[in-house]
Amino acid sequence: MRILLAEDQSNAAQVLAKGLREQSYAVDIALDGEAALYQASINDYDLILLDVMLPRPNGIEVCQNLRAGGSAVPILMLTARDAVPDRVLGLDAGADDYLTKPFDFHELLARMRALLRRGPELRPETLRIADLVINTRSRRASRSNRAVDLTAKEYALLDYLARHVDEVVGRAEFSEHVWDESYDPFSNLIEVYIQRLRRKIDDGRTPKLLRTVRGEGYMLCSGAPIPDV
Repeated sequence: MRILLAEDQSNAAQVLAKGLREQSYAVDIALDGEAALYQASINDYDLILLDVMLPRPNGIEVCQNLRAGGSAVPILMLTARDAVPDRVLGLDAGADDYLTKPFDFHELLARMRALLRRGPELRPETLRIADLVINTRSRRASRSNRAVDLTAKEYALLDYLARHVDEVVGRAEFSEHVWDESYDPFSNLIEVYIQRLRRKIDDGRTPKLLRTVRGEGYMLCSGAPIPDV
């Protein structure tokens, strides 16, 4: 999942981004409202963490601008203002949730998970594809009741594939949702991580779940084995 973190305090933003990346999220940082709006206009984010006290324009105005432009991306507002009128103002501006500073990092993660589960259909905390089980709360996976040891990036790839099970996912979608702005589109990182993930979930097991669709991308299959195409 790719997150936009709009926070004007650079040190705080870097610390928070580091913690989120360790939880398998791809994170871009915007230090003011203009940068946040620009980033949101050129990237497809799964969630925006938006500080109310951003400069040029502030977080409320950024949120209003995004909603006026038709964006439905989940927005979690972060602010030191904890008065009820301030919370009401943020929610009325179009935010989906509101968290006051200082906050516990685990509460932030829980609120993010709750927002990311929302959509056209409520996303379950446990994803099951054949004998592969993915727990989105603990961010762990197992196959045939045996734990699969995944790095943060491998988990992020698997999670995204599982949320699009039986659909072909191409390089562009991976780069948009699993990597952040530091991703080099000319690198072979996606292929490298896919091969690592395939070894961990498919080697020595049947059916083979992770398939290559030549010229298009990759697919996590839910049912009976199908031939590579």
